[in-house]
Amino acid sequence: MSVMRNSVERWIIHEGLAYEERKTIENIFLIHLKHAGPYGIPMDVFEPKGQPGILVIGAKVIMRNKQIARYLGFNSDEKERFKKKMDDFCYSIQTVSKTITEDGKQKIGVYVVLDDKENINQQTVFDAIDSVSEKYDKTSRFLMKTF
Repeated sequence: MSVMRNSVERWIIHEGLAYEERKTIENIFLIHLKHAGPYGIPMDVFEPKGQPGILVIGAKVIMRNKQIARYLGFNSDEKERFKKKMDDFCYSIQTVSKTITEDGKQKIGVYVVLDDKENINQQTVFDAIDSVSEKYDKTSRFLMKTF
């Protein structure tokens, strides 16, 4: 059992958030929060196997069906331009982004990375959860306006 996983689980329980643990091959642990942050969105908290001691908190903005159809019609250059536009926007709001295809849907993942091991505590985790929730909302609005 990961020490960080135990701490994160304890903090989540303390805050009264509904969650479930999910097994993945790429993470030491992944805890899926059902409703988190000011916008009450689903969110994942995980420690990547390739980066022990790093905590990543993220949420996935799901594109609407019309947007997915449009995106799937893009050629590789158009997909690359779209990815760059999303990356540039996410960089401007200080978040890491990733375009993902999952469950037959196109999603934009927005992530905050906590990498200062000495300062990962209940307060920094919940500040990051609130930050991801706000970045999710901004990304969702940007997607609706520009795509």
